Amino acid sequence: MGRRVGLVVAAFAVLALAGCGASSSSGSSADQAAPAPAQEEAQPGGTPKQDSAATGEAERAGTSAQQNRQLVRTATVELRAPDSDAVLTQVKDLVIAQGGYSAQERSQPGRASVTVKVPGDRLDRVMGAVTGLDGVEVGRRELQTEDVTEQVVDIEARLANQRASVERVRGLLDRATTTSEITDIEAELTKRQSELESLQRRYETVTGQVAMATLTVVISATGEPVVAHDENDFLEAFAGGWKALVGAFGWLLVVLGGVLPFAVVLGLPAFGYLWWRRRRRAAPVAPPSTP
Repeated sequence: MGRRVGLVVAAFAVLALAGCGASSSSGSSADQAAPAPAQEEAQPGGTPKQDSAATGEAERAGTSAQQNRQLVRTATVELRAPDSDAVLTQVKDLVIAQGGYSAQERSQPGRASVTVKVPGDRLDRVMGAVTGLDGVEVGRRELQTEDVTEQVVDIEARLANQRASVERVRGLLDRATTTSEITDIEAELTKRQSELESLQRRYETVTGQVAMATLTVVISATGEPVVAHDENDFLEAFAGGWKALVGAFGWLLVVLGGVLPFAVVLGLPAFGYLWWRRRRRAAPVAPPSTP
């Protein structure tokens, strides 16, 4: 009897050990498999896949501007050459060959200027070609660069938001049922479309300044060298003195012409008074009569 009891107890002990081993093995396998979903959901930096996709979609508008800096470049070059008109023609030909065009041009005897638009990435090449023309002397060269990357990114983001706003208002217009609702929604839609067009024009202006740089070229004609002539010093002195005498005589005539009217107006009465006094003194005094 005691032997049977011992066998039963031993059997229960074996079954208990087997159950514990199975539960521990299943628990360990579950623990090993558990981190897999967490690893699938987690991304570098703790951002889920869906959140990272949404963030990338929101920032896609300014990606191109952030990768490439948006620069507005303006340059001025002053040149001196014997023939300003000929150099002006050469400058315009160079600009056209590089894909640019002339925006403003001025020309007068001995001086010419032109303002041209050239592709922004070719401005340095054009400036080098202009300053390297034959017979040209460079007087001044100036280059200014303005970084408008943040401005372009901001306008792109505002454009995206404004387009979405216009689409939302259009959706409301499609669902409007009463006349008053349609009128109010159409007024709001017109307002938002005007803002969208204003942003679009601003964007085109800024990107146009980035795409085409401005170059102003000023050309001054160099004067011909003065030829010194050998002359006699006496003749030079005589000519100078004669010129001074003529000038002094001219000034004297000017002064005389200014004083003459006053002399006539004031001198004639004074002359008449003096003449009358002289006649009066010269007249003989009559002798007294005797009784």
